Amino acid sequence: MAKVDSLRTLLVQQLRDIYGAEKRLTKAIPKLVKAASSEDLSTALESHLGETDEHVSRLEQAFQSLGEPARGKECKGIKGIIEEGDEHVGEDFADDGLRDATIIGAAQRVEHYEIAAYGTAIAHARLLKLDQVVRLLEESFEEEKAADEKLTAIAEQVVNSDAANAEGDDAQEEPEMVGAGVLSGSKSSQAAKRGSTGGNGGRSAGGSRGPGRKSSSAKRGR
Repeated sequence: MAKVDSLRTLLVQQLRDIYGAEKRLTKAIPKLVKAASSEDLSTALESHLGETDEHVSRLEQAFQSLGEPARGKECKGIKGIIEEGDEHVGEDFADDGLRDATIIGAAQRVEHYEIAAYGTAIAHARLLKLDQVVRLLEESFEEEKAADEKLTAIAEQVVNSDAANAEGDDAQEEPEMVGAGVLSGSKSSQAAKRGSTGGNGGRSAGGSRGPGRKSSSAKRGR
């Protein structure tokens, strides 16, 4: 393991980590495209696959600017996220919308990791006044953020709603779906609204009130 003796050395190590991650993603994203049923989701993933190829190219240019060989190292973080995503996407789903929601969740975990990695590398490159490296990394950074926002939009507008509808018309609560799209009718928000009225303190299955609250007829009988 090389000794990290300067900020420049640390930056090179970070770029090799990101380079290894991007190379791995060029093989992982096509699997998500194939598994997706939503046309919007498939298109977004395919578009980002093309951007990922550009990210690899920009990193190679950054290495060249630094006078370093374009060599990546195994990114254990992204490897774990991809493996976890493959496991979840490979589960048996009752509805295509549920699988698509899971795909979005897996893809956004990747995006958030990359956004953090690029952001740190950009900050260090700025400190070192490496303007060309900063420019190259910022282009990829902005594309990662845009991809994440696109996935959120798809989750909120299409996939999460489809997955929730699969629960059936008689469902009283909509499930909280995977991914950044947050449903206003999620279990967490409904639980917050109910507050302490759940359990024995609320209505029973027969419609009677639980202990601690007197009925209207009881009040009138006083």
